Amino acid sequence: MKATFRQGVTTFLMFLMLTLSVSAQAERKLLDQVVAIVDDDAILQTELEARINTIISRLQAQGTGLPPRDVLEQRVLDQLITESIQLQMADKMGMRISDNELNETMDNIARQNNMTRAEFEQQLAAEGVSYRQAREQIRNEMLTSRVQQRQVGNRVRVTDREVENYLEAQEAQGANSAEYRLAYIFIEVDDPGSEASVEAARKKAQNLRQQIVDGRDFREVAVAESDASNALEGGDMGWRTENQLPSLVAPVVPELAPGEPSPVLENNSGFHIVMVMDKRGGDQKQLVRQHKVRHILVRPSEALTDAEAEARVRDLYRQLENGADFAELAREYSDDPVSGSDGGNLGWVSRGQMVPAFEQAMLEADIGELKGPFRSRFGWHILQVQERREKDVTGEARESDARQAIYRRKFEAELQNWLREIRDEAFVEFKGEYADESPADEAAGASS
Repeated sequence: MKATFRQGVTTFLMFLMLTLSVSAQAERKLLDQVVAIVDDDAILQTELEARINTIISRLQAQGTGLPPRDVLEQRVLDQLITESIQLQMADKMGMRISDNELNETMDNIARQNNMTRAEFEQQLAAEGVSYRQAREQIRNEMLTSRVQQRQVGNRVRVTDREVENYLEAQEAQGANSAEYRLAYIFIEVDDPGSEASVEAARKKAQNLRQQIVDGRDFREVAVAESDASNALEGGDMGWRTENQLPSLVAPVVPELAPGEPSPVLENNSGFHIVMVMDKRGGDQKQLVRQHKVRHILVRPSEALTDAEAEARVRDLYRQLENGADFAELAREYSDDPVSGSDGGNLGWVSRGQMVPAFEQAMLEADIGELKGPFRSRFGWHILQVQERREKDVTGEARESDARQAIYRRKFEAELQNWLREIRDEAFVEFKGEYADESPADEAAGASS
């Protein structure tokens, strides 16, 4: 899941580079005017305007039509409220993103965009965004993701039998490795026990689908009308292989032409429309480059400052250069107890399995070269790549994809339920012109 998370953060920053300049330049006519109280936090008019302009800029860059301003304002305010609740939860849980970890993430994002950190800072500055502002945006994104993983991930379990059944079903269907770029609209039923409420949601979904058939932009409809958590991203679900498709749409998506909306689909949570924005093929045989790596870790602690840890690892590096045995030094000095007891051996490692600083050093190292010392969020490292190979991991990848696809399906369903729960339980009071927008939400918050 770590790789998936990092990909999500990278995608977020690619949008950030394009759009935050608008936020930084937004007019601040109503400085510090509170628009909503959310438990122990306050959302300001300036925050709302900055986020609105960020989203407008992103949607315009995508060529997506905009909903009416009042609709967009309310949806963005709802998003800020939900984020505030989650960030307050993170604070109460004692969650922190260390500066070292945040720096590594920022450096990784820069590399993903083929930039050094200095070039990345210059690019942000050219867009009117300070590096500090970008760091805080990413810090909040990471905290929100961690809260969701802890709270929602604990509800999700994937059994071996589920994976076996999934793979058997895929084999029986003759599933290939085609990939689909999907967008998604979800219409929630306000009261699942009410036939009138169900019928109203059904008619709304059918009407929206017809508007899309008649030429209205799918992503614009998602921004204005979808109840899904990704609505303000135009309903974008990213690329999914056929065996990663949500079970509800899996039978439908392969039959859709790009740009064609699906029929209105129904399940217990509401009504759904999906569109294939793009499609691409692929080779089922998956080869990955693997690196046989060993390392020595010196970890700062209460008894060892960061400077002392660096000095120690540099001394170890000099010993290795002078012919000391790597395995013996790892057994004696490494603060990674698992690999240290095995002479520093980490076995065969693929991309995405290590933290960014370690992975970068591993990829840059020649076979047999001592690489380091360098720092990751775990401490100071020396590494050595002993061998490299190309390995066919098709079977392992298929099983991993199946497990992640099942997990993602369950997680996405539970995430919607959890977000609704925390919003219902929070105290939310709207201020100023927004005071009469959502009396039902205020009543729910006041009763909690």
